[in-house]
Amino acid sequence: MPKSLTLLISLLLVLFNADTVTAKAALGQKLVPHRISLANGKSFDLNLPEGFDISVAAQGLKRVRFMAKSPDNRVFVTDMYNLTDNKRGVVYILDDFDPARKQFRKVIPYLTGLRNPNSVAFYTDQQQVNWFYLALTDRLLRYRYQEGELKPSGEPDVLATFPDYGLSYKYGGWHLTRTIVVGGNGKIYVSVGSSCNACEEKEEVRASILEMDPDGKNQKHFARGLRNAVGLRWTQDKLFATNMGSDHLGDHKPADTMYQVKEGVNYGWPYCFQSGPRRFPDPKFNSGGKKMNCRTVPSAYAAFDAHSSPLGLEYFDSSSVAELKDSFLVALHGSTKRNLNRGYRVVLIPGTARRSLDPEDFINGFLEGRVVHGRPADVLRFGIEGFLLTDDHAGVVYYVFKK
Repeated sequence: MPKSLTLLISLLLVLFNADTVTAKAALGQKLVPHRISLANGKSFDLNLPEGFDISVAAQGLKRVRFMAKSPDNRVFVTDMYNLTDNKRGVVYILDDFDPARKQFRKVIPYLTGLRNPNSVAFYTDQQQVNWFYLALTDRLLRYRYQEGELKPSGEPDVLATFPDYGLSYKYGGWHLTRTIVVGGNGKIYVSVGSSCNACEEKEEVRASILEMDPDGKNQKHFARGLRNAVGLRWTQDKLFATNMGSDHLGDHKPADTMYQVKEGVNYGWPYCFQSGPRRFPDPKFNSGGKKMNCRTVPSAYAAFDAHSSPLGLEYFDSSSVAELKDSFLVALHGSTKRNLNRGYRVVLIPGTARRSLDPEDFINGFLEGRVVHGRPADVLRFGIEGFLLTDDHAGVVYYVFKK
């Protein structure tokens, strides 16, 4: 076979595999381009379903990550500054939303000088005291929260500490992020990623989700075997998590995944992985399935193309607009191998009423050829007909809404 024909077939196979999951447009609709113009002079198109629009709600930020809504209805968002292990992170308040311009009039630094702040959460206890939680690489902090405040009014409690180094190093350490979510059961959940790409961990806390009381007491492992469950969301009285697969099995496996996480379950890493609907033993750590029977590992709630890097997710209940009703939106951060064309989009996981959990593109255009315009990080419902979307590459918070 001529060499040129071999290369062409290889390229077509890469393109085919890259699009096996993400080719469908959301709701069966054509995605329509919307021009984005940023204050730094950059312009590009993002593609959304017909009937939706998008605006730049806040910009000029750095590595803007995860969001949470406060008891007084303000949006708090983390900013990790850049990819290094640093202490230049910030938590911002996004306040005073202008419905005409679809922008926040105020972007207020709430806390500065933070070590990789990835996630925040709020909780109101039985005495009606409000608490603000902040997940850093090495610890989980809790502050008393006063409505309307622009800075914390007191010193924090340290509820938990986490390992802050890795067996291998990437950007200063493997999986520096910690994600927190408050359950409807009054428990706190924190995910701690693995110390490596693929290894047998020496520290029990790695590659797991912890559960604890709001004051940090009664800590225990809620789930294990999740290599890097960066996205957490409590909804419908259940905990959902996105999870990134390892990088040593090639360009087309394992699948990245989203789980309905159940207490006491091991989700397989590093011994098992999912590809398509099936689970397989990892040839490096579980040859022949001798260390773990992979048939006992739960199948994912939804699966994404390998190296899509799913991060934040949001559930839209029955009160949402029809196009999002009873469905999830998931931010796919994207592969550093740009030629794979994986991720760099927001996908919709349709509700079970649609009889399909296959991801459908809801927003794409963040990757144009080899040019990166943005990397989606988190989704937060905002108002009745819209949601906020963070982009930790461009330092932008977008507002997406039904026209």
